[in-house]
Amino acid sequence: MLKELGSLMGLLGRAGEIQEKMKTMADELRQKRADGTAGGGMVTVEINGAMELLSTKIDPSLMAGGDRELIEDLVTAAVNQAIGKARMMHAEAMQSLTGGLPGLDGLLGGAPMAPPKR
Repeated sequence: MLKELGSLMGLLGRAGEIQEKMKTMADELRQKRADGTAGGGMVTVEINGAMELLSTKIDPSLMAGGDRELIEDLVTAAVNQAIGKARMMHAEAMQSLTGGLPGLDGLLGGAPMAPPKR
């Protein structure tokens, strides 16, 4: 506990440096890509490390089938898979920034680790 407190105090003393590193990390994450697939590759999505949806591809045969609910479910599954991968990228980046100090990723603007409730 005292070691973590000392680490926290050290981080607070370097707030400006950490803020600059976080900006750099955010820029780097925006350049990284994570994909998600569902339905055996019939739906593919790509997001970046900033959790922005970049592309969605739906196999034409799936569209021809006309099952709207199936398509919606597959898109949702693919997006959630990609978000999970992007969250892992974000968590790894935050861990390297905070030196693995538990709980600091949330204090420093880390992405929530649990998926949002629908």
